[in-house]
Amino acid sequence: MTTNVLAVPKFSKGQEVKFIGGIGIIKNYRPESHNWVYLVAMPMKLEPKIDRVGYETMIWLSEADISSLMESFE
Repeated sequence: MTTNVLAVPKFSKGQEVKFIGGIGIIKNYRPESHNWVYLVAMPMKLEPKIDRVGYETMIWLSEADISSLMESFE
């Protein structure tokens, strides 16, 4: 019998992170293929002429594709 142990997530809900393409906020995360993937919401830009609700884009990213904004200052 084998047991796979998944490390604790590196990022948490509500944390602001950066990635290729911009910055965003972690909204959720889940284990996937022995790694964590994170649902990152990108903030809205200037208001368009039409109404909208919520974030412009949410994307699932691998932990390897994300870094903390705090790492930029270290």
